[in-house]
Amino acid sequence: MNYKRLCSLFFAALLTLSPMTASAVGAAPAPEPPEGLSAPPEVTYSPTVQDTDPIPDSSVKSALLMDAETGQILWAREPDTQREPASVTKVMTMLLVCEALDEGTLQPDQLVTASTHASEMGGSQIYLKEGEQMTVTELLKAVAVVSGNDAAVALGEAIAGTETAFVERMNQRAAQLGMEHTHFVNCTGLPAENHLTTAHDIALMSRELLRHDRIRDFTSIWMDSLREGSFTLSSTNKLLKSYDGCTGLKTGYTSQAGHCISASARREDRELIAVVLGAADSKERFATAAALLDWGFANFQSVPVAPDGPIAPIPVLHGKRPEVAVQAPSATLLLRCGDETQLTTELELLPSCSAPVTTEDTVGHFIVRVGDEVAAVVPLTPAQNVEKLDFKDTFVAFLKNLCSNRW
Repeated sequence: MNYKRLCSLFFAALLTLSPMTASAVGAAPAPEPPEGLSAPPEVTYSPTVQDTDPIPDSSVKSALLMDAETGQILWAREPDTQREPASVTKVMTMLLVCEALDEGTLQPDQLVTASTHASEMGGSQIYLKEGEQMTVTELLKAVAVVSGNDAAVALGEAIAGTETAFVERMNQRAAQLGMEHTHFVNCTGLPAENHLTTAHDIALMSRELLRHDRIRDFTSIWMDSLREGSFTLSSTNKLLKSYDGCTGLKTGYTSQAGHCISASARREDRELIAVVLGAADSKERFATAAALLDWGFANFQSVPVAPDGPIAPIPVLHGKRPEVAVQAPSATLLLRCGDETQLTTELELLPSCSAPVTTEDTVGHFIVRVGDEVAAVVPLTPAQNVEKLDFKDTFVAFLKNLCSNRW
């Protein structure tokens, strides 16, 4: 390459990298950007089954089965009809306690002093006396195992100062979780006007609670004790003994609400949530929840999906690196059993991209189909940032080329 050719390349690079210079000399417009991606296809596949009733002999008013990992509803009966939840309310109480523990505003060994209000709670309780002290861990255990109303109020007061203020936080958190048909009046589930929720909303807060691994240490307890062994705790959730893999979660009963439960169970790498509201008796409550969980484990599966091979790097125009690697995508799909035989995958990538490039950019899509239906679309992103070439970079490269060609 001769000297004149190198000079021409250098000045062409300057014109490309400096819009002001290009405009001043009337240079040709910069090259067209690489063709963009088409809009990602809409997900159309759903494993939800509604043409089968897994609990045909159950008279419960509302019921719902949800996959805990994906939040996918697998089956439901009147999921959005408002009903009284009784002590299943305490799923939200326990969620706020777990979040306070994670944030450090509560400590597990922190002593909580029972107020007059907490000690006056009726229904299920551990008979806290005014001024009695217990740790947060002990009170959370009392809520999870025996549904202690007094323990729930004591924890709410420890977090927010008063039960009223704590209930405000419960309703705020419900709104954040998309619990559109829920309104809490207390943190216990004791009967109160306009204290209402739905099977769907209960599943949403139950799923959020299960994100906190520590809660299973409490909701999976069958028997324990408080006050140095003098007060026995026996779980209200009989599924812990009768259902393989049961991890919780919360039972409830009042004469108005009927027998209720949000039940969770894990088998291998899958966890399901079964919500039952308004059962005629405790036996029907547990039998219905078990039937829903059995049906869910038998008819659905989680399948990991990834590209068949490595993804080629994408060329980068005007970048400090000539190309950029693409993050390897993966997805876990919830499928109806048998649908895994129809899985196909497709990679859609930009032919090139222009610097600067960031790891937040979308450079393609990983598309998963079940038959003709789109089951998942995963954005593809660069594995690293690539800065744009500047004047200094171009000038240094020019000098290197000049020296290597003249001497």
